[in-house]
Amino acid sequence: MTLATVQQARAVILAAAAPLGAVETPLAEADGRWLAETVSATRDQPPFDASAMDGWAVRSADVAPGARLSIVGEIAAGHASGATVGPGQAARIFTGAALPPGADRVVIQEEARRDADTLILGEQISEATWVRPRGGDFRSGEALLSPGARLGPWRLALAAAAGRTTLLCATRPRVAILPTGDEIRAAGEPVGLHQIYDSAGPALVAFASRWGAEARLLAPVEDDDIALDSIMTDTDVDLLVTVGGASVGDHDRLKPVARGLGADLTVDGIAMRPGKPLWFGRFPSGRLILGLPGNPVSALVCAELFLAPLLAALQGGRVDFVVEAATLGAALEANGPREHYMRALRSTEEGPPTVRPAGSQDSSLVRVLAGSDALIRRAPLAPALAVGDPVDLVRLSYER
Repeated sequence: MTLATVQQARAVILAAAAPLGAVETPLAEADGRWLAETVSATRDQPPFDASAMDGWAVRSADVAPGARLSIVGEIAAGHASGATVGPGQAARIFTGAALPPGADRVVIQEEARRDADTLILGEQISEATWVRPRGGDFRSGEALLSPGARLGPWRLALAAAAGRTTLLCATRPRVAILPTGDEIRAAGEPVGLHQIYDSAGPALVAFASRWGAEARLLAPVEDDDIALDSIMTDTDVDLLVTVGGASVGDHDRLKPVARGLGADLTVDGIAMRPGKPLWFGRFPSGRLILGLPGNPVSALVCAELFLAPLLAALQGGRVDFVVEAATLGAALEANGPREHYMRALRSTEEGPPTVRPAGSQDSSLVRVLAGSDALIRRAPLAPALAVGDPVDLVRLSYER
């Protein structure tokens, strides 16, 4: 069997993902969502020439060391000026207030002193005008945010500055996480000597939620065709993510059951480590299914590489994994025939990033994954590397 590369599999998966629609969303609930409209400015920001500092609004022609100006008024932020600044005049002004008619610059308060109704300029006056020009941030009609932008505090601040209280955001994908296997039990349930607690399921719910999904965890299901058929038929979601049962053993029943329900499997195995058994398909109803390997580390590494971009695509967005250059902190043996994503820890010291691979890359070691904050990406058949050699680094999603 010819296995797909990571890039090929991701392209096939993303080609199957179409945005699910959009819904009007209050700004306070839009953090982490994908924008589904263009946000344009309806007015200039600021809508007037504004003072950038507390000081005195004056005419540039009157600014000279020791100049004496008559004080004609005071302007606070949010209030209109009651005075016009003419030749030889000044008005007290505060940060954010609109410059009064006639004034074209501000002398900061540290560079002048007041004597009753007279302002006396100091001997040292900065060349800065201390004026925020009208439209200096954005102009009326200018596009500020585009569809597909991931919303966070900074972009929400921009939308709020444009006067928006709601935004049209992509509909959250409904995702169910299904752990499978006779050996898997939910935490808190009775567990036998030869069974283990489900660690991938709760982690994947958190992962999918961070990428914008409405995610829920289903109870673990044993390797039983009837039970799996029932779950796949009755679970009403946009995307079903299964964990386990992804290989070709006698007890790996997920793919046969999915095919029996008419699923078209367009990805069936990837030339990567960990995560070779990953599969993906679509049911006749249009519902998508992503099959992750059973080992929790394999499942979560595959989530980084495939689930995150799939969830983004279902919301009209995209995830571009930035591969950083780093220096290797420990020697590595030559790589095998599959692309390898190694759990690793970045150095916190200053200077160029250094990354040290975890001592063991066994795909069942959750503790190793929890102690990592990055993945070293190694190409197939990459040669052995020594300390100090360059490597490709991919940060884990909670680090981005």
